[in-house]
Amino acid sequence: MSATDGAIAANRFGFGARPGDLRRLGKHGRDALLQQLHAPAPLIDEALPAAHELLAKVIAQREAARGTVRAVRALREIYQPAYVDDAGARARAAISRQNDFLERLVHFWSNHFAVSVDKLAVLGLAGAMEREAIRPHVLGNFADMLLAVEQHPAMLLYLDNQQSIGPASQIARQANRRGRELGLNENLGREILELHTLGVDGQYTQADVQALAAMITGWSIGGDAGRMRGGEPGRFFFRDAFHEPGERVLLGKQYAEDGIRQGEAALRDLAVHPRTARHLAIKLSRHFVADDPPPALVDRLTRAYLEARGDLPATYRALIQSPEPWRASLGKYKTPTEYVLSAYRALSLPFGTGMAELRVFELLGQRSFQPGSPAGWPDRSADWDGSAALLKRLQWAQELGQRLGSSRNAPQLADAALGASLSGSTREAIARAQDGAQGLALLLASPEFMRR
Repeated sequence: MSATDGAIAANRFGFGARPGDLRRLGKHGRDALLQQLHAPAPLIDEALPAAHELLAKVIAQREAARGTVRAVRALREIYQPAYVDDAGARARAAISRQNDFLERLVHFWSNHFAVSVDKLAVLGLAGAMEREAIRPHVLGNFADMLLAVEQHPAMLLYLDNQQSIGPASQIARQANRRGRELGLNENLGREILELHTLGVDGQYTQADVQALAAMITGWSIGGDAGRMRGGEPGRFFFRDAFHEPGERVLLGKQYAEDGIRQGEAALRDLAVHPRTARHLAIKLSRHFVADDPPPALVDRLTRAYLEARGDLPATYRALIQSPEPWRASLGKYKTPTEYVLSAYRALSLPFGTGMAELRVFELLGQRSFQPGSPAGWPDRSADWDGSAALLKRLQWAQELGQRLGSSRNAPQLADAALGASLSGSTREAIARAQDGAQGLALLLASPEFMRR
């Protein structure tokens, strides 16, 4: 199953073609993608609350209702509307924007730096982290994105770093004198090495995990009470009294004691480490090309990343200009999110507001911002193409076809959405449909539409 450059640009690198997109792209899909690398950062243009605003409300409510069930209820009352608004805004951006390659990249990096809203503490903050720490840096340098994410309240709360305390820190020594023992939390340090930079095969040791965890002690959030007092409510705050003093050795390099700058220096070095470059090259190649990425492509992206010192557009450019994405068959099975967004784009459907609109993602197995672990959603076809998952997609396609009926011309939409990747058998099946509803269902259920 093959496709022209325009169809590949729209369906493999974007969230699917809207009516008119393939005609606009024509044979110049690569050039259109390269032009997006010079576009403004893909920010959300809807007015949504910042993370620190939401957290400031939560802190105030928690103080007023400390020790009662009302504190948890107040947290959900503040966070649930923010979650709905953010999840809806990202869907609308992916559906409506012409520069949807940039939106795909936002989703890719958001999943790379995954936080999951099944932890109530980040229910209202996951979308804010994507808006504040990922979107501004999608066309920048990986080191800047890495620092922005690791210092964002959502990541700090998700991996419990806000209260990580060095055993030899000022506050730990005070606690020891009172017979209490405070200690290091390794969660964030471990995930930075295992997931965000070097990768699970990154050849780091437990000593490296402990060293990095110690270097980022004190990376916290301002505005609470007790030993957590100080700083502006809801914003990143470095608690010097929590910081583990002393020099540290990470991956064989020594880092002098320098407060907050010690951890920042370590992250900037990790961002340009050769194993980080390879880890990111593999993930990008797997996401955009194949479950088992071509080694030559991985090597090419690794070199581009290292030569550009972590400049992301240079890495994307190497991906776009490589031959592999443009000659491979449509072998990647769409995730539920990709499938739904591509259907909305193909059918020119508006995405409304409210929780009811978001339930389609949960119905098909991928609730927004809830991968369930710091590893994020899986990115291989085998994780999404099971028979039960396929049945849910077919049912949704039939229901959507029934709802739209004959308001859409299925044969025309099939050509507009899939172009040269539309097979003769699928084209014939849609043309022979008994009515418009069945025609749309056949389009959405076709192998070509299920894959990218």
